[in-house]
Amino acid sequence: MGRYEEIDLRRLKRIEIARRRYKVERGMLADPPTGVGSFADFWDGLPGTLAALDLHTLARAIVTARNRGRPVIWMFGAHVIKVGLGPLLTGLLREDFATLLAVNGAFTIHDAELALWGVTSEDVARELHEGRFGMVKETSQLLNEAAVEAAKRGEGLGESIGRMLLERRDAWITDSVMGVAYDMGIPATVHVAVGTDITHQHPEFSGEATGGGSARDFRIFAKHLQDLEGAVVVNVGSAVILPEVFLKAFSVVTNLGANSAGLVTATLDFNRHYRPLVNVVQRPHRGPQGIYLIGHHEILLPLLFQGLLLERDRFVVSKASRCGECAPNSR
Repeated sequence: MGRYEEIDLRRLKRIEIARRRYKVERGMLADPPTGVGSFADFWDGLPGTLAALDLHTLARAIVTARNRGRPVIWMFGAHVIKVGLGPLLTGLLREDFATLLAVNGAFTIHDAELALWGVTSEDVARELHEGRFGMVKETSQLLNEAAVEAAKRGEGLGESIGRMLLERRDAWITDSVMGVAYDMGIPATVHVAVGTDITHQHPEFSGEATGGGSARDFRIFAKHLQDLEGAVVVNVGSAVILPEVFLKAFSVVTNLGANSAGLVTATLDFNRHYRPLVNVVQRPHRGPQGIYLIGHHEILLPLLFQGLLLERDRFVVSKASRCGECAPNSR
């Protein structure tokens, strides 16, 4: 025992998730189209300068990387899923535009709540002064159980959360991003800062289990990043944690001999932040820097997703045309 007293979390008055007030519910989620339609005219009509050029460049880099079998790593902050983009993120997985997702702890909270209860995002200002903020027991019990299971099984935290959510698929109200990633065998790593998530304020929280699972996820992330040449790394909505995780993993794989030639990095956010700029966009490159796009997630990411579908269709048509020109004369 340490010399200093700890607060007794077992005395908390917790509430059921059905009694909590929410800002986000299922009917507000994105509904990304699967075809390109008239979007092509809009996409081609964008100017070939500044951010519009960067957006085209990023979409083509992702399509090129996947067609060459190179990794495309997405790093997501919690706000991305909280504003209703979960269906789009599962679209990235199902359309083969992602080989790994890296998220923070809060992302998994919103993902689990939307999947199992169809609501998320508390009214913090209102709940805080009533002693109710973060006091929902179901979310805490599920995610903290996943951390303990990860420790028992030697899994990464993301793997355990994805597996447990997939096991509850029959109860899904909307698809879980973590569950779909697990189902498809795509790593989803969770990078936790202890004390920052509402699940940490409950008595079943184990810092040892959560920290151990997140440490394994760092090593999983770094192993995936080791295949760096020609890869694409996109940070969306994480101002501190994931840019720092990426920088340290980049240092590890470079130390181990990874070649970063042809690496494309990008940050998408509604503000320009120091760490995403230097850690993701600038420092990994010895030559030209990466891409920084400013815009609201709920607009910018659907725009990029639709651009990916269009550019992939064009890549396939172009490849088929080239193969046709090279085919022997059938006469």
